[in-house]
Amino acid sequence: MDVTIVAVTAFLASGLTLYSGFGLGTLLLPAFALFFPVEAAVAATAVVHLLNNLFKSALLARAADWPTVLRFGLPAVPAAALGGWLLGLLGRSPPLFEWEAFGRGFAPTAAGITVGALMILFALLELQAWFQRLSAPGRLLVPGGLATGFLGGLTGQQGALRSIFLLKTGLDPARFIATGVMIAVLIDLSRLAAYAGSFSAASLPTGGRPGLLLAAGVAAAFAGAWLGARYMHKATIGLVRRIVAGMMLAIGAALCGGLIGT
Repeated sequence: MDVTIVAVTAFLASGLTLYSGFGLGTLLLPAFALFFPVEAAVAATAVVHLLNNLFKSALLARAADWPTVLRFGLPAVPAAALGGWLLGLLGRSPPLFEWEAFGRGFAPTAAGITVGALMILFALLELQAWFQRLSAPGRLLVPGGLATGFLGGLTGQQGALRSIFLLKTGLDPARFIATGVMIAVLIDLSRLAAYAGSFSAASLPTGGRPGLLLAAGVAAAFAGAWLGARYMHKATIGLVRRIVAGMMLAIGAALCGGLIGT
């Protein structure tokens, strides 16, 4: 059942979010958080996110606007490492409080509450019309890279914020998508290095049943991206945005309450 949950989630998320540029990490994180502590779930999600983006980059790299990739992506690299280090620090902290319901105990951690609260914030913003129309001027690419990288490392959420800063670059849709994919690869590489340095070997899902879950997520995400490129391109970004926002609200509340990721 655990493999099925992760695989189906990765497949659907990868296909539905191929063209929106955001949502894979948001939809996949709770699937992993059902079986791993939140910091390990973020790391596992980052692995799938990176490999899926590498798969897409092999198809889209030629269309990327490399000056924008470098202006935005290079500042994001150290910021993502910092966010990943902070997540590791929070993940080692003891539970902030404990509570019980229906005979079960729950103990939210600092990592879970931090990630959950930020997910709720972004979900509420995603549902606002003014936020959907928001775009930052091109001169803010460097600060945008710093902010996107840090939040990507800390929470695993980077796509929606990245799109805000890239919208004003004047790139056509194909170059916009390809540029976003290449930036995401840089952020994923940086935060994975930080996760590997911050988390204990026991908390990283690399072998046994956890490794199988990770492999299933990667394979399913590849399949979803391939199928999405062929058949799901008519899905509107508005629909994807609403699905992602609803998931973020539910997941954020569950993380804050210690229902998952503990």
